[in-house]
Amino acid sequence: MRNNSLLSILIIGVVLVAAYFIVQTIRQSAQAATAPFQQVNQANQALQTQVSNLLNPTPTIIPDPVTYINEVRALARLETIQYSIEKVITGELNSGTFQALFGDKILFVAHGTVIAGIDLDKLRPEDMRYENGVLTVRLPPAEIFIATLDNEKSYVYDRQTGVLSKPDPNLETQVRQVGEQEILKGALEDGILEQAQLNAEAYLLKFFAALGFPNTIFVDDQG
Repeated sequence: MRNNSLLSILIIGVVLVAAYFIVQTIRQSAQAATAPFQQVNQANQALQTQVSNLLNPTPTIIPDPVTYINEVRALARLETIQYSIEKVITGELNSGTFQALFGDKILFVAHGTVIAGIDLDKLRPEDMRYENGVLTVRLPPAEIFIATLDNEKSYVYDRQTGVLSKPDPNLETQVRQVGEQEILKGALEDGILEQAQLNAEAYLLKFFAALGFPNTIFVDDQG
């Protein structure tokens, strides 16, 4: 009986070992059979990636390592007011009878900044006079320092192109230029320069008082 038990154990062990090798062989055969298909799938994915890169290319931007500084100027500008303006600009090409075929229309939302103030570098010694405890000052006129579009906030809201035409590459540039001009025009019409002058006087009134000139008046012309 004991010998029979040992023999049974040996037989079971041999069967288990054989079953293990059979399973491993089947797995290896399955991997070998699917390997070509995996290679084909990888090749397809690589091809799809290349096609996607061709259809939607990512621009490569390389700045020149050399920087040229043309001019350095000392500034004494007193910025006294800032406008943030939004303007809708429409640009059209071939807007006549055949617009549906050859037209190009763009609707652009221009968001810009206009900054004004006075340039204290233009203040001359003869523009300031102190008599009888009163400081008389003639400030230079207010001027526009910055009038520019904010490219992060400006955007093309809509663009419609005729079925037989392509978008004009210069139309958006022209619309942006007009948008910048209109933003400046809107600020000027709203009185940005007048307000910049008043703000400058209010600021400098406190400044001169802190320097020991409590009685300061501003005039347009001392002559």
